[in-house]
Amino acid sequence: MFTANLSSLFLAGTAPVWVVIVLAVAIVAVGAACFFVGGWLYKKLTEKKVGEVNQRIKLMLDEAENDAKALKKEAILEAKEQDLKLRNEFERETKEKKQELQKAEQRLMQKEDNLDKKEDSLQKKSDALEQQQKNLVRQEGEIKKMQEKVNHQHDLMLQELEKVAQLTREEAKKALTDNILEETRHDVAVQVRNIEQQAKDEADQNAKKIISLAIQRCASDHASEITVSVVPLPNDDMKARIIGREGRNIRALENATGIELIIDDTPEVVILSGFDPVRREVARLALEKLISDGRIHPARIEETVEKVRKELDQQIKENGEAAMFEVGIFGLHPEIIKLLGRLKYRTSYGQNVYKHSIEVAQLAGIMAAELGLDVNLAKRAGLLHDIGKAVDHEQEGTHIQIGADIAKKYKESNNVINAILAHHGDVEPKTVEAVLVQAADAISGARPGARRETSTNYVKRLEQLEAIASSFKGVDKSYAIQAGREVRVIVKPEQIDDAHTLFLAKDIAKKIEQELEYPGQIKVNVIREFRGVEYAK
Repeated sequence: MFTANLSSLFLAGTAPVWVVIVLAVAIVAVGAACFFVGGWLYKKLTEKKVGEVNQRIKLMLDEAENDAKALKKEAILEAKEQDLKLRNEFERETKEKKQELQKAEQRLMQKEDNLDKKEDSLQKKSDALEQQQKNLVRQEGEIKKMQEKVNHQHDLMLQELEKVAQLTREEAKKALTDNILEETRHDVAVQVRNIEQQAKDEADQNAKKIISLAIQRCASDHASEITVSVVPLPNDDMKARIIGREGRNIRALENATGIELIIDDTPEVVILSGFDPVRREVARLALEKLISDGRIHPARIEETVEKVRKELDQQIKENGEAAMFEVGIFGLHPEIIKLLGRLKYRTSYGQNVYKHSIEVAQLAGIMAAELGLDVNLAKRAGLLHDIGKAVDHEQEGTHIQIGADIAKKYKESNNVINAILAHHGDVEPKTVEAVLVQAADAISGARPGARRETSTNYVKRLEQLEAIASSFKGVDKSYAIQAGREVRVIVKPEQIDDAHTLFLAKDIAKKIEQELEYPGQIKVNVIREFRGVEYAK
């Protein structure tokens, strides 16, 4: 009310000046008081908010410090674990390297001992050869003296004969030559008449015609000898995988198949070397499967080799059936069919026995047909005449007797058995078909390039080498490798201990020296491998 009245007075212009001044001072004081109170309140609120913010910052700093301490502790623990792990791994690798170095040192010492022994042996042989040379020089002098004595006696005898015969040496030689020439002319004339008579014989003409016709109708390629197989590789890095760590893969493959693997600088190929074509085929197929699969380790190698052997057995059976169908005879025993299939991997004097048997059967059948004889009997006997060669390296006796025993065992006819026994002239043939089998066998084996004597002798020597090594007690397997320069002998670990392996190697080498003739030297490598096997049930 007062304010309203004062305002009205002021507006009316009737208010005194002091009132106006007091009013203005009051208003200013009130404003100042309000400003002071507002500033004080604002300060208090600001200080409160700053305190809260500082408290929050302090809490965040405490949490961050705690987290940093935890992370630091975890980092220290992890670093200690990593350091311990690295130390253990370093110690393990160091231990393995030391063991490898010790083994290498033992091998070197053993090689040095072997070299010393060989040096002593060579020295003894050298002394023996020197003594033999002296003996030969002495014997040569004695022989020369005896030869001079014989020549002197010969001259005396000639002089005595000239006196008795009253002929000189030249005259006696001329008379003797004239006499021999006269007798030779007479013999030649007789032989010519006999040949002309035989040439006119109709049976001889027919026989020549039949044989020539059979040869023309059954001509085949010359045989070729193969003693190595080549396996292509996708790249050269595969060689390292085939060899394996410290050569364990290549040793496992060689021990499982008996075939030597040659890995040299030839790019992207591995060479398989071995005289037994069945083993070589098993090694080739197994290696191809391992390369294709990519998993190459000893256990996988043994599994693959066993699987390939089973597959090859089935292939052998199919080969026997193919030979039977190609010749056109039926009713053979299943075991004989398998033996026929095995002949595909057997050579005789460089000639494939499987193809040779088929060829003999066809030749005998053709000649029997021309003569009006039993074609089926001739073919059957011709196909089975060398059946003994499928197992002659496993059984004692000639392939003729073994083949006859097989024919008897599987109920072949007496005529077939007789043809088998008579195809090399060991017994008298009882039928014309047996004679035809003889002729067909001679035709097939006598054509140019069909056979080579040296290859068969080489294979027989390697088979004898394996037989000698396998004859000792405790030997599980034996393989001749490196063209007969080494025999690898795998023994049964439960029967032969580590110490006895050295004595076994010496005994085998000694027996080889006594019973076998061979060029150069043969390394006897005895391997003893122990495996612990148990089954979790």
